[in-house]
Order: sequence, then C-alpha cells, then structure tokens
Amino acid sequence: MIGSALIALSVAAATPDRPAPPLAEAEHAIRAGRLEQARLMIGRAVAAGVTGDQIDRLLADLAFASDNNEEAQQRYQVLLAANPTDPIVAERAGIAALKQGNVATAMVLIDRATKSPKASWRAWNARGVIADLQQDWRAADAAYQEAAKRSSDESEIINNQGWSLLLRGDWERAESRFERASALDPHSTRIANNLELARGAVAAELPQRRVGEDDRAWAARLNDAGMAAQLMGNRQRAVAAFTQALEASGTWYARAANNLQSAGNR
Repeated sequence: MIGSALIALSVAAATPDRPAPPLAEAEHAIRAGRLEQARLMIGRAVAAGVTGDQIDRLLADLAFASDNNEEAQQRYQVLLAANPTDPIVAERAGIAALKQGNVATAMVLIDRATKSPKASWRAWNARGVIADLQQDWRAADAAYQEAAKRSSDESEIINNQGWSLLLRGDWERAESRFERASALDPHSTRIANNLELARGAVAAELPQRRVGEDDRAWAARLNDAGMAAQLMGNRQRAVAAFTQALEASGTWYARAANNLQSAGNR
C-alpha cells in the first residue's frame, strides 16, 4: 500500500493569502535536495485541491529522493502503467527495487529503461550492478561502458567498475579504477575504503588504523582486508587480519570470528 505520509502532512492549507506554490518550484526543490521544502510545497498543493499526473510524479520523486524506496517503486509503477515508454520512470522504479534487494523486478524495469535511446547513465549503471550480482561479467562491462558514454567522469560508475573487477579478483585494475574515482570524489568514504581494500590486496600488507577511528570501524576494515587476502589465497595474511580484527574490536566480532575459523580450516 502506498504510504500516505507524504500527503498527510502537518502543513497549513492553501488560502487566498497563502496560495499553493507553483509545482515547478517543488520539482526544483527536490532536484536541489531541499526535501523538507518540497514536502511542504507539495502538501500545500494537495491541500489546495491540485491533482493529476504532475502531483503523482512529484510524490514519487520525493519518495525516491528521500530513500523511501518501497513507496517510490509503487508510485513509479503506477505512473509507468500510464506512461510505459518513459525511461526515467522505469529507471527510478528499477533502482528503487534494486535498493530493496528485489533484483528480479529491478532487472525487468531497468531493461525496459535501457531499451530507450534516452536512457541515462544511472539506468546503465544500475544494469551493471545487476550483472555483477549475477556474476555476468561481460554484461557488467558492457553496461558500465554504456554508462560511461553518457557521463565519462561520474565517480559512481568508475567506483562500480572497480568493485566489479574486485569481485573477479582483478585487484590491480580495480585499484586503478578506485584511484580515478577517488580523484573525482575525494570526500567519498566508500570509495576511499574500496581503494584501501584494493591497495591492501595488491601490496599484501594490512591497512593502518586511521586517526580517530573507533574500534569497531577498525575491526571491520581489518576483516575486509582478511577477506581480500583469503580471495587471493594468502592464508597467512588472512589469518593475521582476522585475528587483529578480533583484537581491535574490543568485543567478540562475529564476522571476523567466523572468517578466522574458515581461514583456519583451509
């Protein structure tokens, strides 16, 4: 059931001295990330009796931008029934499904989006993620290449290319992708962590603790380094990383404990 939270808002109804704002302003607020402002604008428009496809699209876009993925997917799929050739609606419905872990539904929707020549880099990037989840490396490479054609300097695409290579054990090429992604988005913690993981695998050394890093975050990164070493067949380094993860956590860190047992049994 589509949630009513975006409509049933505690906002003042539109009155003659407070008319509903133009819907284009709400659309711009969503694009700019001013989601609370957009929510208030849409609520006032609904209170003023505004209805139709434009309001429905704004509600879907607001849910999507707010990471309310279940609601976003449902709203986009209603819109898609009336506009079956709209690639952006299909793309966003597919991405919302993918974020919920519903890969089968996401693939149907993303495939519909990428059939359009107007498909965006985000649609092709999502297709690459789906291919990685299915370990279809040829399809993943093709999808990321299509995404890059549409936005060659998008760090998210380049990071995902690196992760795809990392999943295949191609650490050196993964490292180069993460380096480029990090140069484009130096403030991304996710990219920085991926780069360190790839560098650790290539250099066969454990990552160093960061200034101010808490025990659990440090233990998690050590565990990731152990997984990388295990994938490369470096049992000694894996055991060292998993053991340090247990010591660093200050508590019994279940992931590291399980991985340590697995490495020890090889």
